[in-house]
Amino acid sequence: MHNVISTTPILICAIPAALAVVTYPLARLWRPLGAALAVLGLAATTALAVPMLVDTARGQVYTSLHRELRADSLSSLLVVLIGVVGVVALLYSIPYITHRRITNAAGRDITDRRVASFYALCLLFIATMFWACLTNNIIMLYIAVEASTIASGLLVAFYWDKHSLEAGYKYLMLLTVGIAFALFGSVLLYATAAPLFPRAGGIHALLISDLATVAGRIPSGMALLIMAFFIVGFGTKAGLAPFHPWLPDAHAEAPSPVSALLSGVMIKTAIYALARVMTIFFPVGAYHPVAMFLIVIGAFTMLLDAIMIMAQDDLKRMLAYSSVSQMGYIAMGLGLVGIGLGGEVGYLGGYGSVFHIVNHAISKAVLFLAVGAVLYATAGRSMDHLRGLAKSMPATAVCFFIAALAIAGVPPFSGFWSKLTLYFAGAEAHLWWAVGIAIGSSLLTLAAFVRAGYKVFWSDGDASVAVTPAKRVPLTMLVPMAALTSLVIVFGVYPKLLFPLLDPAAKMLAHIP
Repeated sequence: MHNVISTTPILICAIPAALAVVTYPLARLWRPLGAALAVLGLAATTALAVPMLVDTARGQVYTSLHRELRADSLSSLLVVLIGVVGVVALLYSIPYITHRRITNAAGRDITDRRVASFYALCLLFIATMFWACLTNNIIMLYIAVEASTIASGLLVAFYWDKHSLEAGYKYLMLLTVGIAFALFGSVLLYATAAPLFPRAGGIHALLISDLATVAGRIPSGMALLIMAFFIVGFGTKAGLAPFHPWLPDAHAEAPSPVSALLSGVMIKTAIYALARVMTIFFPVGAYHPVAMFLIVIGAFTMLLDAIMIMAQDDLKRMLAYSSVSQMGYIAMGLGLVGIGLGGEVGYLGGYGSVFHIVNHAISKAVLFLAVGAVLYATAGRSMDHLRGLAKSMPATAVCFFIAALAIAGVPPFSGFWSKLTLYFAGAEAHLWWAVGIAIGSSLLTLAAFVRAGYKVFWSDGDASVAVTPAKRVPLTMLVPMAALTSLVIVFGVYPKLLFPLLDPAAKMLAHIP
């Protein structure tokens, strides 16, 4: 790898953070100005990250601030993914966020004031995720992930009613307590590693890229404790079972564009953080049981929440449990990296995990935006209360089904290829029980989504409460949803398009030159 000193990582973190400060007062003065600044500013930041992604895929590494910020092929891919989903969510939110009247305790309409804070908080939320992906400092990694919790917690409670406030409180409480374990792991790792560096140990022991060089000299008992803290801490934020109870309420009560960000990219940022810290220790062959433990957690997560999906009537809660289940596949791939490091199993596990991060981010964003369109038109999200919406919302119905089939791993859509890669990795490692659970979970997911889609969009049966579309969904909501849906199709029909970006990230995870 060739290091390049660049200001690009600094700008990617700083631009949306600065825009968050500027957007709030401008949106208070004139709402369209704040929305335009947020969308265009984030689009420009994402465009700035694209050349960095191309360069890092070719083997370069961008560094800034004496390597405090570092962008390689994996982190650059996450940054661009966050930017794309963020731009789509912000554009979608322009008509959506005002469809529900927000009032204070006195019944006074406070929508304008709340909308101004919405764009500022979204930009701050996205800036913290950029920071988490680009930081090379083990303590700053925890701080960035925790900062994204605070910013997104205020978005979860955005509607400021009983249910959203309860969900926001539960979200902040459980995640703050859970992520505290990541802080314990980070502090222990630094304290243990610092004496192992001959010079300026305090500096090098903070840098994730340097910690791997001394991982083999850390006492095994301490290393196991550190990894346990990281799995609990970042696993809570990633929504891995059994640390996931915050997720269904948060996704259900947040505005749909925020749900798309939470499920599409926030939990991916957490699993990225987990991958970063676990791959510090994976090259030490003594920790294969920890990698196997990740596979067990992944299998448990995907199966438990695939079953929970079947019991849901609320569309958004169903999508939330589906997000938990899909994170199990990514955790399983990360575990396969650990047990097959440097070989075919590790490469396939890494490739499948990174590919599924991309596929799930896009597909789940589409699903939440599609359900948001249903909410916009009908104000309902119960499967028992919705019938035959395909007649009045054909574009939404098509987007929903395509994304649902991709999530379930049905060809020719993109999710099929990432899941198939993980199946091959598990089979190559002779973990047939894990492959069987993964396939069974996909079948349960497919059954749940087909049931939901049929009841909501195509069923003509009598609903317990008739809900008919009252609003026409605007193009500024349909176009972003359709754009992401087209990516689901394109990446499914032509999966090799992503190979130049996924291959170096997978090799880096699996420590393959």
